[in-house]
Amino acid sequence: MRHLNDTFLKAARGEKTDYTPVWYMRQAGRSQPEYRKLKEKYSLFEITHQPEICAYVTRLPVEQYDVDAAILYKDIMTPLPSIGVDVDIKSGIGPVISNPIRSMHDVEKLGEIDPESDVPYVLETIRLLTEEQLNVPLIGFAGAPFTLASYMIEGGPSKNYNKTKAFMYAEPKAWFALMDKLADMTITYVRSQVKAGAKAVQIFDSWVGALNVADYRTFIKPVMERIFSELRSENVPLIMFGVGASHLVQEWHDLPLDVVGLDWRMQISEAREMGLTKTLQGNLDPSILLAPWDVIEERAKAILDQGMALPGHIFNLGHGVFPEVNPDTLKRLTAFVHEYTSK
Repeated sequence: MRHLNDTFLKAARGEKTDYTPVWYMRQAGRSQPEYRKLKEKYSLFEITHQPEICAYVTRLPVEQYDVDAAILYKDIMTPLPSIGVDVDIKSGIGPVISNPIRSMHDVEKLGEIDPESDVPYVLETIRLLTEEQLNVPLIGFAGAPFTLASYMIEGGPSKNYNKTKAFMYAEPKAWFALMDKLADMTITYVRSQVKAGAKAVQIFDSWVGALNVADYRTFIKPVMERIFSELRSENVPLIMFGVGASHLVQEWHDLPLDVVGLDWRMQISEAREMGLTKTLQGNLDPSILLAPWDVIEERAKAILDQGMALPGHIFNLGHGVFPEVNPDTLKRLTAFVHEYTSK
């Protein structure tokens, strides 16, 4: 039996740990030369559909950086085709959807996901990793309903989410029907990941920071409440993360989840002063990874000092690793975090 390093899981549950665990959003992929080489041959879609290759990409940062968790390499769009969304990941643009949602009729046409037959390659990748390859927990993930809906309504990435908000305000009945469909899909999809071996789950509501608190409470919180309540029975740590959403962290803290992910805009000490008692994850600004090492170390120390004030801190970035980051920097940073926080 392989020994599993469960430091990340302990921290997620708010238990005392021997050191602060580390993983990085988007640690698998873009900044790694091995991955770039693969990308010359395969598209993202092709990589995620081949379990052996996908498992390799997921595993690589664990081996190279010594991080305390792996995150499944895939895209938040992965489950959408199975419910009838025509999505294509276009290089340099992102997800583009050719049948955007415009009405209640469009929402009603959406189907349901059956993970074993719709995304078997995802589950096979998880099994390969958790049964044979990893000595750290694997984090499964899904996109949250607002973020998925924003792509489905806008037809692709957006800077302002005007169409999405307009649909939400003008068609509340259709909006809530869409939220329910996406919640059903998310719950089923996440459950299948846990059953296949994922030991924790992160829900990415990347773009929900576009909403104010009152709208979040009305249009989003009920569906998030349902997702997390239903996933509670899976007995794995549940993590929430969004970008530019510091004004919503108290709303997230109210939800039945374990870990609140912070981007770099809010300090850990600020979140604690606001009354957040759950485990916090974050939150070095990823752009600092391009600064000289002494700057990186100084910024990481400040975050770790705040994080160590109470049990329950997982070191991460405030958003994902980007292509220009040198993998050696991540390796050095991981070693530094482990060393600095070792009791």
